[in-house]
Amino acid sequence: MTSAFSVFSKIFKLGYHPDVVTLTTVIRGFCSKGEVHKALNFHDKVVAQGFRFNQISYATLMNGLCKIGETKVAIQLLRIIEAQSIEPDVVMYSTIIDSLFKDKLASEASDMYSEMVVKGISPNIFTYNTLIYGYCIRCRLQESIGLVNEMLSNNIMPDFYTYNMLIDALCKKGKIKQAMNVLAMMVRACVKPTIVTLNTLMEGYYLVNEVKNAKYVFSVIMTQMGVTPDIYSYNIIINELCKSKRIYEAMNLLQKMHTRNIVPNVVTYSSLIDGLCKSGRISYVWALIDEMHDKNQQPNLITYNSLLDGLCKNHYSEKAIELFREMIEKGIRPDKYTSTIVIDEMCKAGRLKNVSEFFQDLLIQGYCFDIETYNVMISGLCKRGLLDEALTLWFMMEDHGCMPDAITFQIVVCAFFEKDETEKAEKFLREMITRGLLK
Repeated sequence: MTSAFSVFSKIFKLGYHPDVVTLTTVIRGFCSKGEVHKALNFHDKVVAQGFRFNQISYATLMNGLCKIGETKVAIQLLRIIEAQSIEPDVVMYSTIIDSLFKDKLASEASDMYSEMVVKGISPNIFTYNTLIYGYCIRCRLQESIGLVNEMLSNNIMPDFYTYNMLIDALCKKGKIKQAMNVLAMMVRACVKPTIVTLNTLMEGYYLVNEVKNAKYVFSVIMTQMGVTPDIYSYNIIINELCKSKRIYEAMNLLQKMHTRNIVPNVVTYSSLIDGLCKSGRISYVWALIDEMHDKNQQPNLITYNSLLDGLCKNHYSEKAIELFREMIEKGIRPDKYTSTIVIDEMCKAGRLKNVSEFFQDLLIQGYCFDIETYNVMISGLCKRGLLDEALTLWFMMEDHGCMPDAITFQIVVCAFFEKDETEKAEKFLREMITRGLLK
């Protein structure tokens, strides 16, 4: 495309006049490569030489401008072509409306739609879907429903995108009955619900804790609607069953997945592992880990956090430390929550020498800790009467740019009072007041 200008110059010199299709092709080529400003520059030069573009040319150029966030320039171009007696069409307006919503300018998008209607330009399915999506993501559901009714009165049939957007928005607001009414409309209109539609409804029911109805939707997926549940469908219901501590049902569903040749993924296994750990059934977890490896599903950070949390809460300190080191060896970088889980358990188990070494190793490897992790360590040292070591950690924490909070001060002040070191306790209390942490 870089030689487009020189090629056209040669064409002009030879006396040939490229038609609008050729000119539009050049515009489209620039835009497809993201070189929209070059397309605009090309347009200006060609127009200056007396050539004219058509609606398709301008729609292409406006689409390119909107894609790079130049909505205002696209609107300016719309005004220019109006002055040149080139009629804007539904594609141009729909493109600009879509871009205004993406720019979070819902009011301006509505005004543009009103302008379009006043000019007698009939909206199409893309226009309506753009407006409905824009209103849905801003929770303006009444406007969205009103637009669906307007579509029907204009004999434009909503498609599955229209219905899915509405169902998703209603479910997120907890308006499940209305979402089910939309589903009924969808079925009456002979628009077949997709797996996305039904998964959204399942999630909606779980959001309002209607597990029974969610399971009903799941059965509908498999029977009445003739839609095959996907891995996401199973993951939704397994996750919620685990959260409700209905582990037996969740494990049964895993077996059904196997019989239907649906391969569980890391999300499936992580939900089950978390559920088993929280219910104290650690012995069942290792079989699932082995199964994960057999299915070529590698544990991720969420899986490890659930495992570590379960091991620590059930006081398997040694196993937790071993698992933590395995996690690092596999290149999975622990987050602050992971480190805090293990350090807290080691402190509770009184393994302060181990926890200090563990803590130092992580610092050497470049891991940064937040105030919560430091507070856990300082509290563990104070409970064992190791106040000097706690203060050393305090100073180290400040050197690493992590400032003590009210909880840190409270831990140390209480520890000094318990050791009858009142003067030191009062010194820290005064410092706490100076920093504005005592209210």
